Amino acid sequence: MNPKIHEESPISLYDLRKEMKKIKKRDTELSLRSGKTEEYLNQFAVLKDKDAEALEKELVEMNIPRFKDSHIKKVIDTLPESVEELKVVLQGYTLTISKENMQKVVSAVKKYEPEIKS
Repeated sequence: MNPKIHEESPISLYDLRKEMKKIKKRDTELSLRSGKTEEYLNQFAVLKDKDAEALEKELVEMNIPRFKDSHIKKVIDTLPESVEELKVVLQGYTLTISKENMQKVVSAVKKYEPEIKS
Protein backbone atom coordinates (compact mmCIF):
# COMPACT_ATOMS: atom_id res chain seq x y z
CA MET A 1 0.00 0.00 0.00
CA ASN A 2 1.53 3.30 -1.12
CA PRO A 3 -0.31 6.37 0.11
CA LYS A 4 -0.30 9.30 -2.30
CA ILE A 5 -0.04 12.93 -1.30
CA HIS A 6 -2.81 14.93 -2.96
CA GLU A 7 -2.08 18.25 -1.34
CA GLU A 8 0.49 19.63 1.04
CA SER A 9 -0.32 22.64 3.19
CA PRO A 10 1.02 23.97 6.48
CA ILE A 11 -1.09 23.67 9.63
CA SER A 12 -0.75 25.37 12.97
CA LEU A 13 -0.84 23.73 16.38
CA TYR A 14 -4.45 24.88 16.63
CA ASP A 15 -5.44 23.21 13.36
CA LEU A 16 -3.76 20.03 14.58
CA ARG A 17 -5.57 20.27 17.92
CA LYS A 18 -8.92 20.41 16.06
CA GLU A 19 -7.96 17.35 14.01
CA MET A 20 -6.88 15.50 17.16
CA LYS A 21 -10.31 16.17 18.69
CA LYS A 22 -11.95 14.64 15.61
CA ILE A 23 -9.66 11.61 15.79
CA LYS A 24 -10.30 11.18 19.51
CA LYS A 25 -14.06 11.32 18.92
CA ARG A 26 -13.79 8.81 16.08
CA ASP A 27 -11.41 6.32 17.74
CA THR A 28 -12.40 6.90 21.41
CA GLU A 29 -8.88 5.86 22.46
CA LEU A 30 -5.67 7.41 21.16
CA SER A 31 -2.52 5.50 20.29
CA LEU A 32 0.66 6.17 22.24
CA ARG A 33 1.97 8.61 19.62
CA SER A 34 -1.37 10.40 19.35
CA GLY A 35 -1.53 10.66 23.13
CA LYS A 36 1.92 12.25 23.25
CA THR A 37 0.89 14.65 20.49
CA GLU A 38 -2.24 15.64 22.40
CA GLU A 39 -0.18 16.18 25.55
CA TYR A 40 2.22 18.43 23.62
CA LEU A 41 -0.65 20.42 22.10
CA ASN A 42 -2.28 20.95 25.49
CA GLN A 43 0.98 22.29 26.84
CA PHE A 44 2.05 24.57 23.97
CA ALA A 45 -1.14 25.65 22.17
CA VAL A 46 -2.05 28.41 24.62
CA LEU A 47 -4.64 30.34 22.60
CA LYS A 48 -8.28 29.38 22.36
CA ASP A 49 -9.21 28.03 18.92
CA LYS A 50 -11.42 31.02 18.11
CA ASP A 51 -8.61 33.44 19.06
CA ALA A 52 -6.13 31.56 16.88
CA GLU A 53 -8.57 31.73 13.97
CA ALA A 54 -9.14 35.46 14.53
CA LEU A 55 -5.38 36.11 14.67
CA GLU A 56 -4.84 34.11 11.47
CA LYS A 57 -7.60 36.04 9.71
CA GLU A 58 -6.10 39.35 10.86
CA LEU A 59 -2.61 38.39 9.65
CA VAL A 60 -3.96 37.27 6.27
CA GLU A 61 -5.91 40.52 5.85
CA MET A 62 -2.73 42.56 6.34
CA ASN A 63 -1.65 41.51 2.83
CA ILE A 64 2.04 41.75 3.66
CA PRO A 65 4.12 41.10 0.51
CA ARG A 66 5.76 37.62 0.42
CA PHE A 67 4.26 36.76 3.85
CA LYS A 68 2.86 33.33 2.99
CA ASP A 69 0.53 30.96 4.79
CA SER A 70 3.45 28.97 6.21
CA HIS A 71 4.88 32.14 7.79
CA ILE A 72 1.49 33.02 9.27
CA LYS A 73 1.13 29.55 10.79
CA LYS A 74 4.62 29.82 12.31
CA VAL A 75 3.78 33.20 13.85
CA ILE A 76 0.56 31.79 15.32
CA ASP A 77 2.45 28.82 16.79
CA THR A 78 5.21 30.91 18.38
CA LEU A 79 3.34 34.16 19.23
CA PRO A 80 6.35 36.52 19.12
CA GLU A 81 5.97 39.48 21.50
CA SER A 82 8.56 41.78 19.91
CA VAL A 83 10.05 42.59 16.51
CA GLU A 84 13.27 40.87 17.60
CA GLU A 85 11.41 37.67 18.46
CA LEU A 86 9.60 37.82 15.12
CA LYS A 87 12.95 38.16 13.33
CA VAL A 88 14.21 35.05 15.11
CA VAL A 89 11.06 33.12 14.16
CA LEU A 90 11.32 34.11 10.50
CA GLN A 91 15.10 33.87 10.09
CA GLY A 92 14.82 30.32 8.78
CA TYR A 93 12.93 31.58 5.74
CA THR A 94 14.24 33.58 2.79
CA LEU A 95 11.89 36.43 3.55
CA THR A 96 12.33 40.16 3.89
CA ILE A 97 9.63 42.11 5.70
CA SER A 98 9.76 45.83 6.42
CA LYS A 99 10.12 46.92 10.02
CA GLU A 100 6.71 48.61 9.75
CA ASN A 101 5.04 45.35 8.68
CA MET A 102 6.86 43.43 11.40
CA GLN A 103 5.50 45.90 13.94
CA LYS A 104 1.98 45.34 12.56
CA VAL A 105 2.37 41.58 13.02
CA VAL A 106 3.65 41.97 16.58
CA SER A 107 0.80 44.39 17.39
CA ALA A 108 -1.73 41.86 16.11
CA VAL A 109 -0.18 39.11 18.26
CA LYS A 110 -0.18 41.36 21.34
CA LYS A 111 -3.96 41.83 21.05
CA TYR A 112 -4.29 38.21 22.13
CA GLU A 113 -1.65 38.39 24.88
CA PRO A 114 -4.10 38.81 27.82
CA GLU A 115 -5.78 35.53 26.89
CA ILE A 116 -2.37 33.85 26.84
CA LYS A 117 -1.45 34.83 30.39
CA SER A 118 -4.83 34.14 31.97
